Amino acid sequence: MVERLQIRIVRLPHGKRFPLPAYQTDGAVGMDLVAALESPLTVPSRGTVRVPSGIAIAIPEGYEGQVRFRSGLASRFPLIIPNSPGTIDSDYRGEIQILLTNIGPEAVEISPGARIAQLVIAPVVRADWCEVEELPPTGRASGGFGHTGT
Repeated sequence: MVERLQIRIVRLPHGKRFPLPAYQTDGAVGMDLVAALESPLTVPSRGTVRVPSGIAIAIPEGYEGQVRFRSGLASRFPLIIPNSPGTIDSDYRGEIQILLTNIGPEAVEISPGARIAQLVIAPVVRADWCEVEELPPTGRASGGFGHTGT
């Protein structure tokens, strides 16, 4: 059984003509976010733009929003979300905006209403530090960055 969580959402004036974020299949983890644009937006080669989603949300305390790139879009265009996943904190009330960076040699055009990212709502655990003189041993120890040879 999948947990359901009610989240308040406001369509901003420039987002009123676009659909609310939605899961595209029964098993989807992320809801698609659309580009709430009046006209096409060009992402220049090696450039970064902010794409408005046309919505603001109130994520309940104990949860976060994660903005991730859509795999279908990534397979067709050399675009990335540079801070992926972008985190939306539970106390943020501004418009969700998606940073897109074009890592390709040619400009890429984003159309109004294009599904450009996914929004995943996830539970959060807050850490409390417990300072110690040393950490318990493991088989891996401090090995990292390719320590397994692959």
